Amino acid sequence: MAAGDLPDELAGVLTGIQRLARRRLWRGFGTPRLRGAQAELLRLVTARPGIRVSAAADELCLAANSVSTLVNQLVRAGLLRRETDPDDRRAARLHPTPPCLERLRDWDARRSALYHEHIGGLGPQDRAALQAALPALRRLAESLRGDGRGGRPGTTGRNRHAYDPASPRP
Repeated sequence: MAAGDLPDELAGVLTGIQRLARRRLWRGFGTPRLRGAQAELLRLVTARPGIRVSAAADELCLAANSVSTLVNQLVRAGLLRRETDPDDRRAARLHPTPPCLERLRDWDARRSALYHEHIGGLGPQDRAALQAALPALRRLAESLRGDGRGGRPGTTGRNRHAYDPASPRP
């Protein structure tokens, strides 16, 4: 493979793995599906309970009004709780609800079982190659988050901790 083919081939393989895993995980999952941005917001709020809407928008590289729309949808669905920020009555702080936490736990358990089964079915050399690739993949994920270069306009790269963007969605 030529060096120039690696980015396209890697992007295709990662997208395909994610799509196939989601399809398998959705089979038999009794709750309505979440859109990608909804799931990302739930994971972020679970990792950082009490996060402000504006900080969530920054973290997810989305416009604040888009995150507000997602918050309204998820509050109506009973997956998020919105509280007025005691330090700034104009701002809201977000918290996961018990149904949100249960849904994420169920999804994570199903995802873990799926990957354990399929990675366990690979040969020792393939498992070792995947293990060896993890640090480079983590660095790639971090570089994609970066400092706003190549990201959505208006992002600053602040608050980039406690949330894993590579985490699959429920």
